Amino acid sequence: MLALDGVAFLIAILTLALIGLVVLFVGAPLRRARGRADAGSNAHDDRRQSRGAASTGAVALGAHAHDELETAREAKYREIRDAELDFRTGKLSHEDYEAIDAELRAEAIEILDQIEQGATSEDGPEGPLRLS
Repeated sequence: MLALDGVAFLIAILTLALIGLVVLFVGAPLRRARGRADAGSNAHDDRRQSRGAASTGAVALGAHAHDELETAREAKYREIRDAELDFRTGKLSHEDYEAIDAELRAEAIEILDQIEQGATSEDGPEGPLRLS
């Protein structure tokens, strides 16, 4: 009976160790991805500070608004591609596609205009800075 309790205890310890190893093995990619995201965020912050973009609250806010507009632009492009795919696969009629496409492209142009206005206001009267 005493040997049976010792075996049960050993099985419980080995089971817990095995579960711990599985958790570490399965969670390793998640921890690496999180570490890369943190490092990427720090690198992005370092680049922004080295350019001097984060020196004032107004400029940082402008950079944040610019990032939001870039995200909105990419989302709008994705919507346009999805509408084209729906038309090609027969999910949209030609008339519906043209109406949706015109609306999406008009919204995309508005976003691009906002991005351009932000870029010209940050660049000053000389226009955007060109690196050769």
